[in-house]
Amino acid sequence: MNVKAIRPRRNLWRRILSDKRALVSLAYLLGLTALAVLAPFVAPYSPIEQDYSQVLVPPGGAHWLGTDDVGRDILSRLIYGAPASVFGSLFAVGVAVVIGLPVGLFAGYIGGRLDDLVGRVIDTLLSFPAIVLAIGVTGALGINLVNAMFAIGLVFSPILARLVRAQTLVVKNEQYVEAARCAGAGHVRLLWTHILPNIIHPVIVQITLLLAAALLAEASLSFLGLGVQPPAASWGGMLARAYNYMEISPWQIYPPGLAILSAALAFNALGESLRVLLDPTSDRR
Repeated sequence: MNVKAIRPRRNLWRRILSDKRALVSLAYLLGLTALAVLAPFVAPYSPIEQDYSQVLVPPGGAHWLGTDDVGRDILSRLIYGAPASVFGSLFAVGVAVVIGLPVGLFAGYIGGRLDDLVGRVIDTLLSFPAIVLAIGVTGALGINLVNAMFAIGLVFSPILARLVRAQTLVVKNEQYVEAARCAGAGHVRLLWTHILPNIIHPVIVQITLLLAAALLAEASLSFLGLGVQPPAASWGGMLARAYNYMEISPWQIYPPGLAILSAALAFNALGESLRVLLDPTSDRR
């Protein structure tokens, strides 16, 4: 194994481990992911089983976070709602990467009319509110979690494409790229070996921030009834249901609300830390 090739990765991990904000955010997100995977084993009750003898029970006793309007344990539904937010966000951002990365890369590299066309399409799509586009795409594809997250990925892909296109326009004119081109490197080699590795750092930061936005978008669509469908658990769906009982059982709204807030803050904090750590002009490197 090439020691020089792995040294930057080791240095990055060392910088992440030395940054308290990045370390705490990463640990929380890894814990949340583990909770999503182990939900069937750690949840104390079924997330969909109704018990009308335990309707709107306040937190405490056998139900640590209380129960909802049909007697379902809120803690169990909170745990079972984690996979929709975590894996749904990963799926949505994955779609955005698969679409936005190559589009931005090729548009910036080829230039000319293709670049102008892609740039205008990106600007047009970004002129619409993301959640409105996501609602429209979800309505066209069908209402379920997969379609909702696919719609979010489609909506987020122009954001990533614009960043990749801008970075590619700068890097493709660097001297080391021109030297590789003069040495006989083909287009694929130039893109894969010389351009993509040198634009990946801002892309990684943007992906991290998009994960937070995707989580909020999933919660918004589920709140509107366009994401996870009942009786399956989702944090946005729990918020929507709890909103109807705010006056008589306000405790219902806090667990899913705090879960969404903390996860989004963790993604944003990690993204901000990575932005600083990956910045070549930063003193914290």
